[in-house]
Amino acid sequence: MKLPKILQTISKELHSKHAKTIVVGGSVRDHFLEIDIKDYDIEVCGLNSIVELEEVLGEYGSVNLVGKSFGVLKFQHECEEYDFSFPRTESKVGVGHRGFDVEVDGNLDFKTAAKRRDFTVNALGYDIEEKAFIDPFGGLDDIKQKQLRHIDDKTFIEDPLRVYRAVQFCARFDFTLSLETKMLCREMVEQGMLAELPKERIYTEWKKLLLKAPKPSLGFELMRELGILELYFPELYALIGVPQSPKWHPEGDVWVHTMMTVDEMVRLRTKDEKYNLKMMFAILCHDLGKAVSTTVDDEGNIRSIGHEKTGLVLTKTLMYRLMDEHDFIESLLPLVEHHLKPSQFYAAKSGSKAIRKLATKVNIETLVVVAKADFLGRTTEEALTRDYKAGEWLLQKAAKLKVKSKPLERLLQGRDLIDLGFEPSPQFKVIIDEVYALQLEGSVSSKEEALAYIANKYS
Repeated sequence: MKLPKILQTISKELHSKHAKTIVVGGSVRDHFLEIDIKDYDIEVCGLNSIVELEEVLGEYGSVNLVGKSFGVLKFQHECEEYDFSFPRTESKVGVGHRGFDVEVDGNLDFKTAAKRRDFTVNALGYDIEEKAFIDPFGGLDDIKQKQLRHIDDKTFIEDPLRVYRAVQFCARFDFTLSLETKMLCREMVEQGMLAELPKERIYTEWKKLLLKAPKPSLGFELMRELGILELYFPELYALIGVPQSPKWHPEGDVWVHTMMTVDEMVRLRTKDEKYNLKMMFAILCHDLGKAVSTTVDDEGNIRSIGHEKTGLVLTKTLMYRLMDEHDFIESLLPLVEHHLKPSQFYAAKSGSKAIRKLATKVNIETLVVVAKADFLGRTTEEALTRDYKAGEWLLQKAAKLKVKSKPLERLLQGRDLIDLGFEPSPQFKVIIDEVYALQLEGSVSSKEEALAYIANKYS
């Protein structure tokens, strides 16, 4: 296993003190999954006091003692941070993720300490000096079988967040949840154990699912199987079985379509994490309104008129169940409300006025990304070509009108009215808004025209 040189140096130093240095957790798992390793966690066995570890680490870099009482030291060397810890056991003594009694023991054997971990693939170790992997619970076989399996019933249920961790791990690594683990997770859901989890912890696992999984739909399907959606996210559960017109959605119901669009959005992600999250949540929520707006007439015609509007309240209720970031949630609403516009405008060959007005309500460039994922997340002949003509058309039109990424700039400001001899008053806003409306219509296109209009009307 390839390791940073500093870890090898520290390992030799600790070995001289009769201590064993073992790489643990996700970095060992990711080594076998051939995933780039970003974080290294080190467990040190054989020291009597964490102060001894602190002294050794202090010779090579800075040490953060914030987790010292739990047997964890954060070590920083050349702008890189590593977690060094003592072996420990945990026992549930109260509600929530803080309700654990932690017992640190530098002489605890690796297998006993690893039993507190959630899944076999996360309980692997790598002895740096021996250059040998440690696999106390069969994690390597599970990796070969692409299976996620919990270690111990008793320790697993002590932290219900592990159900969400199972969901995002299965989606990220394309693993199957073992039968015994799936049964245990479903039982935990049915017993209401997940209700004690704070939204911040749940959101963290959703974030990993949406940003790291090649196919987030696998995670949402697993949440559906485990009963999580029905119990905790009814806005999504309500999409299951909602019919759609075969003409526009031959792929199936709204749930199937939504899952396809979420996976399509993965292909449209950028390097900007916050932007990616916004796009992923926007596409996840874009058709929530169909659950309450879909109708089927006597002739079998299926319509979802106004679903982009009814979906706004549902988007809010879903998102506030995951977070309290008001501005982020508000930023999703225009994307949900107007996600049909690119295709509608293209079909109607809408004019400049409509496009300018749209730019005052939503960022057109961002909207086209959502609309494109919506377009691609279906099995129509047009979608299978992967050529979203409506989006390209709208972007070209918006760019020509200089509103692709922002609204049309106002030609007049308050100071212009003062220069014309007006006294500052509440009427300023009325006049400026009036001119802006003319700009959007295309009746006024220059500052000179705007000033002439004002001088003529209000002389």
